[in-house]
Amino acid sequence: MTTTSDPELALRQTGWPGLRSRLFHLYFLLRRPMTLGVRGLIHDRGSDSVFLIRHTYVPGWQLPGGGVETGETLVEALARELAEEGNIALIAPPVLRSMHFNSRSSKRDHVGLYLIEGFSQTAPKLPDHEIAEAAFFPLDNLPEATTPATLRRIAEVFHGEKPSPYW
Repeated sequence: MTTTSDPELALRQTGWPGLRSRLFHLYFLLRRPMTLGVRGLIHDRGSDSVFLIRHTYVPGWQLPGGGVETGETLVEALARELAEEGNIALIAPPVLRSMHFNSRSSKRDHVGLYLIEGFSQTAPKLPDHEIAEAAFFPLDNLPEATTPATLRRIAEVFHGEKPSPYW
């Protein structure tokens, strides 16, 4: 019996059982595909403010984030999206606060919400083809056009509201 430093490899199926397992995964991917996204609730404790973005293609202010790409972890996707949409870099691990079914997007979309309090912004985010505006807003003075889902996530994290299973 050979030993391996990776315990997952010791349990990996090979031969027909492994092929059968991969075929089942392919079948379920084709039959029941699911999309996964992440959003970041970036909280500046010093100013008690949160970072919001306004896209060029949908109305309202919302939390930055986006889809998880193939081969990417949720945290890797979050870090990529924060850099793209806000010039924000993680300097401490984000905290997964909740998972939500986003039925407004599709019947198969789920979103992980992360609280980020350890971050740096390398430069203010300037408008581009995707982001019309991006800024920090005090929790007690959010923009009027903040999306309902964003307001719900803020209430759940900062005001003790029970997290909804829906985005």
